[in-house]
Amino acid sequence: MAAAAGLAGEDGSTRPTIFAEMSALAAATGAANLGQGFPDEDGPEWIREAAVDALRSGENQYPPRRGSAALRAAIAGHQLRNYGISLDPETEVLVTVGATEALTAALLALAGPGDEVVTLEPFYDSHAAAIAMAGATHVTVPLVPADGGFALDRAALDAAVGPATRLILVNTPHNPTGAVLARDELASIAAAAARADAIVVTDEVYEHLTFDGAEHVPFATLPGMRDRTITISSSGKTFSLTGWKIGWASGPAHLIEAITAIKQFLTYSGGAPFQSAIARALTEGDDDIVALKNTLNRRRELLLDSLTRVGFRTVRPQGTYFVCADATPFLTAGVPDGAAFARWLPGEIGVACVPLAAFCREGSESAGRLRNWVRFTFVKDDATLATAIERLAALRPTRAIDGG
Repeated sequence: MAAAAGLAGEDGSTRPTIFAEMSALAAATGAANLGQGFPDEDGPEWIREAAVDALRSGENQYPPRRGSAALRAAIAGHQLRNYGISLDPETEVLVTVGATEALTAALLALAGPGDEVVTLEPFYDSHAAAIAMAGATHVTVPLVPADGGFALDRAALDAAVGPATRLILVNTPHNPTGAVLARDELASIAAAAARADAIVVTDEVYEHLTFDGAEHVPFATLPGMRDRTITISSSGKTFSLTGWKIGWASGPAHLIEAITAIKQFLTYSGGAPFQSAIARALTEGDDDIVALKNTLNRRRELLLDSLTRVGFRTVRPQGTYFVCADATPFLTAGVPDGAAFARWLPGEIGVACVPLAAFCREGSESAGRLRNWVRFTFVKDDATLATAIERLAALRPTRAIDGG
């Protein structure tokens, strides 16, 4: 997983992430880039103008170490209004430079050599990188394609969580599969965490981007989990402002204090005018969230329909930006798996995607199960998506799918 995590290779070199590789290939071939999940369109103008106003009014120096008081209060208000989670903004909320910093600081603060950190598999690449930086051991639990979706392997969960488990990292809505873990799946994780006395760190950055009536259940709302859960989210996905890198962690004061001790030596603080704008967005931006969800849902349907029509077996995502698809019908002796297909597609068809096995540990059961799968994103403007759909129509199946 070193390539996907961006860690140093055996020769001491640092290798690019799979996203960087596929985006570079898309640029070199002129392909429509449905690989890397970043929006083509800016977030709401009024939120951007709020940042401009803050910049012009002098909010250009270091904000407080824990984040501006206004933003911490807005985060606490958001959690109470949406989920009934009561937080003290002074001691239980920490603003970070994106969710990635929050996750990394949490793992560095709470896990180390000799500890095991359990994640779902496939997993977002920064999760593996942060675990490696902490010196902890990465243990995975598969999400398995089943009945048109991805489901938690509960037997594997019970086997994975044990006396050495220090943290369980839960990502829902899930990148890369688009699964939204059901309440009973989360309850199984909660039971495992309680049994092992493990801390749960949740990556909930896609919390507002769910479809088909799927319910996002914050892990901290489960019985007995409030005092052992660090909840992480950000403004990037919710408001299509990924470049602002305004994220946050919330949870019990003693855990937030430990994470703050690490975070202050990563960036200390940042994004002062953006913090001011996001404080307003979290309190005034509910209509913008609904509008984004509706736009993404329409584009999700277009991409699903296109992929299904040309012959992919697809999984209908309940959340996030992504559609996972089995590329088996298009594989040949020269293009034998999803990784080869993803590298072949930009030059041959003019569309970029990402192989799903890049989100798995090398040689794992999940990597084998998903070796022919790829991931496409629909968080692109209408013109880019229309171009990609037109080009995908040129694909022709070479064989039938003969299993999962």
